[in-house]
Amino acid sequence: MNLDAITVVCIALMGILLFLLGANVSRQRAIRGAGNQLPTDPSDRLLIAIRAHGNAAEYIPTMIVLLLVCSALSGSWVVDVLAIAAVVVRTVHAVGMLTASSLAAYGPFRGIGAMGTYVVGVALGVTAIVTI
Repeated sequence: MNLDAITVVCIALMGILLFLLGANVSRQRAIRGAGNQLPTDPSDRLLIAIRAHGNAAEYIPTMIVLLLVCSALSGSWVVDVLAIAAVVVRTVHAVGMLTASSLAAYGPFRGIGAMGTYVVGVALGVTAIVTI
């Protein structure tokens, strides 16, 4: 396996981000107390925290697996660039969601993070295929 330090650090950072977003959900639940733990209001801070964590949980594991595959198949600097980009876009997306006044509101960080996630994810998939 050809994992270099940059890729490993980026994988670790995305794992840390996912766990921090999960801890934020727990924090929001503790703040809420015995109240409604299943909010539906798009401006509810607990719902926003749940969706920020859920969205990260949907994409980060797949990005990590693709980074591991790409690293195993190639020692190219492209993998490092994609690893760094993955951390940036996932962090930007999380910040965009957590700073939004409502899930119904558009925010540039959320949009950039989402589009960046798709671009980096597809690039990782293509990289894995072409390095076989």
